[in-house]
Amino acid sequence: MEENKVLIFNIVRGSLVDGHGIRTTVFLKGCPLRCMWCCNVEGQLTCNEMKVTPEYCNGCGACLKVCPKNAITVTKEGDKAVLELDRKLCDSCGKCTDVCYREALQTFGKYYTVDELFNIVKKDAASYRISGGGVTIAGGEATMFPDFTMALIKKCQEEYIHTAIDTCGYTVNEKSLECLKEADLLLYDVKHMDSDMHEKITGVRNEKILENLRLLNDMRKDIIIRMPLIPGYNDSPENLKATAEFLSGLKSVERLDLIGYHNYSQKKYQQLGRKYLMTIPAAEEPYVREIKSFFDQYGLNVQVGG
Repeated sequence: MEENKVLIFNIVRGSLVDGHGIRTTVFLKGCPLRCMWCCNVEGQLTCNEMKVTPEYCNGCGACLKVCPKNAITVTKEGDKAVLELDRKLCDSCGKCTDVCYREALQTFGKYYTVDELFNIVKKDAASYRISGGGVTIAGGEATMFPDFTMALIKKCQEEYIHTAIDTCGYTVNEKSLECLKEADLLLYDVKHMDSDMHEKITGVRNEKILENLRLLNDMRKDIIIRMPLIPGYNDSPENLKATAEFLSGLKSVERLDLIGYHNYSQKKYQQLGRKYLMTIPAAEEPYVREIKSFFDQYGLNVQVGG
């Protein structure tokens, strides 16, 4: 029988966001959306990917000796080493990462079984109990891996550990939807109310996302809505009004978190050899608070950040 394991690209222990109390957030690698502003671009693909940080390279050449694809080149520009990776040749085998002590070459992603991951998250069980926290399964998108996600939820339930899923809501099969039904708390993204615009900025339409949210609301699931604020993309008066009217009709929504756009992920795009397409400035706090005031008028419990 094949072992139940997935790629995890980050584990954050002692988090004070991603739900209530002190939490451990685990990030599963793979997402059905391609948001233009994605701050976890390393979590989009379901395969392992090479993380290249050329400025860390000292030109030792150890990686050249172990790369079976001859995908790496290291040259010199004066005293500076210049590290390059041919991603068309590289298969992310990771052999170079074993010998790169400077961490100029690493991988975004490590495979974990359910038991291996649970043995990590349960270490902080006392902190969860004291603070009212727990485990948050994020990504990427956790519901892309329903067998793994459900098994982890069940493990946590056996130890009375609170579980949350951070989800884009684009869950298109019943097995994946069962994960959202089973979790104690949902951190649910609402990015745009117009489906055509949603598809333009994320790659998918929003009908299924809103349908699932209505269903989970009817089940009286605990839900925190997360709305990224992307100036010029989803902050028009029309979209803000449509979002406020929609959310104010959902009785299970306990809070709306407004997440201002930032460009912190540019470095990750460079490390993955991808182009960062966003050119807008970051959403400053006064701007986010102004939009918070708008949502406050609809009787919503609104928080800046989350």
